Parts: sequence; structure tokens; C-alpha cells
Amino acid sequence: MMWKKKEISPEQLEKQRQREIDREIQSSKNEKKDGTKTHGEILRDQITDALETYDKSSSSILLSSLTAGMEIGFSYLLLCSLFFFLEGKVEEDSIFKMISLVYPLGFILVVLGQSILFTEQTALLTLPVLNKKRSLSSMLRLWGLVVSGNLLGGYFIGLLLIWLGPRLGIFDLRVIETIALHVIDAKVPVILVSALLAGWLMGLLSWLLASFRDTISQIVVIFLITSVLSFTSLHHSIIGNIEVFAGTITSDQIGIGDYLTFQSTALIGNALGGAIFVALLKYRAFVFNIGK
Repeated sequence: MMWKKKEISPEQLEKQRQREIDREIQSSKNEKKDGTKTHGEILRDQITDALETYDKSSSSILLSSLTAGMEIGFSYLLLCSLFFFLEGKVEEDSIFKMISLVYPLGFILVVLGQSILFTEQTALLTLPVLNKKRSLSSMLRLWGLVVSGNLLGGYFIGLLLIWLGPRLGIFDLRVIETIALHVIDAKVPVILVSALLAGWLMGLLSWLLASFRDTISQIVVIFLITSVLSFTSLHHSIIGNIEVFAGTITSDQIGIGDYLTFQSTALIGNALGGAIFVALLKYRAFVFNIGK
């Protein structure tokens, strides 16, 4: 008597495949003699860290992201001050390049202080969705909380620096206007692609930080990645929020429409860059050959 072979449904195959992926990720070990982590170990740690963020309360996430939005403002404080100091002594194009030397400070404060910055967390928060541990709707909700906190923090520090800078004599309203006009001096498609590259780099920053254990190496990586953003004028939605918002408040050459167009475009570009070019590609590179 012949028995028919039981057919496995596509859903069962998918669950079996997911179990294999989870086992492979959890069993990843550091096999490198120099102490750096393997691809699988970084992926495991990233997913674990992301799940911890998902499990935090909404108020905790909002407060942490609010803090990040304010802390990133110290980069804006320095770049305005440096621009004002060098204005008239150095060509304006050269000043915008030299700003890359001070631009990383806010990012160092945010990342090492473990506040939640949207562009640094985008790829990280996408991984549990790819790994089927969290839903797309929960990710979008979390993104919304982080972006809201980052923007609100940016508004606060922006208003504070608009008031403080001229009174300390470290920069004036004309500098604020010049920087804001420089940020939005591109067409929407250009800003979108620029922001996509910036999001890609920030996602790589998160990935690279997970491979280093010592603080000095982390500071060097943060400095290198973010100084590239500044030197090449790639659009970052969170510090760009402060730059353009401050210009909107102080200059009659920048309207609310300019701000909203820039901000929405930069956010979309940053999100796509981190989610697709880091989270998706890094995840698929690991799981591609599992079970083959």
C-alpha cells in the first residue's frame, strides 16, 4: 500500500525558513581573531537592540528622541559660530567645507549618549520587521514617535540659539539665513537623492558602531561619517530641520512652504536610504544562502 507524501503548504515552508534564519542568527559567533564581530553577530545584536527599543514605553521613546533633537543642535551652534568667525576672512565656499570639522559634535553627543536619533535608528528599527519579529505598522508608529521628538527638540534648540547667538556675539541672523538658503538651494529630486545617500551613510554608521567595542573607535567612525555628510552637503533631516526652521523664523526669503517641502523630502530620503540600502541589503546578504 502506497502512502501519499504529505504536501507542505507555502505558509509552513515560510515558517520553517524563518526558524532556520533565527537559529542561524542566534548561533552566530565571533570567529575573528582581532575581536571584531562577524556579520551574523552584528545582525543579532542589532535586532536585539531594536527589539529593546520597540518594548520601551511611548513616553520614554518620545523623551529620548526629544533629547536627541536638542543635542544635535550643538552641531548647529558650532557651525553658525565658525561661519561667523571665518566670514570675510575665507571664501564662503571654503567655509562651508570647513564646517565639516565641527559638524560631528552633536552626533557624537547623541550617539554616545544613546539618545534616539531618527536617521541613526532607521535601519536598526527596520531589522525586526524584516526578521518578522515586529509588524510594519509598529515600525511606522515608532518612526513617527522618534521623528516627532527629534523635530520638537530641534524647534526648541533652534529658537534658543536664534535668541542667544546674536546676544553673545558669536553669530548673527544673517548667518542663520545664509546657512538655511544653502541647505534648500537644490530642487526637490536633488534633495531626495541627497537625503537617500545621507540616510544610507547614517544606517552604515549604526551598523559600524555595532562592530566596535571601544569608545575611541566609535568617535572616529562617527566623525568620519558625519563629516562626509557636511563636506558633501548631503541633506540630513534632523540637523537640517534646525537649519531651515531657524531660517524660516528669521528670514523673509524662506517661507513655511520651503520648510515643509525640504523637511518632508529629507525625511523620506533618509528613511529610504537607511531602510533599503542598509537594513534590507545587510539582512538579505546574511540569509540568502541559509538552507541552500
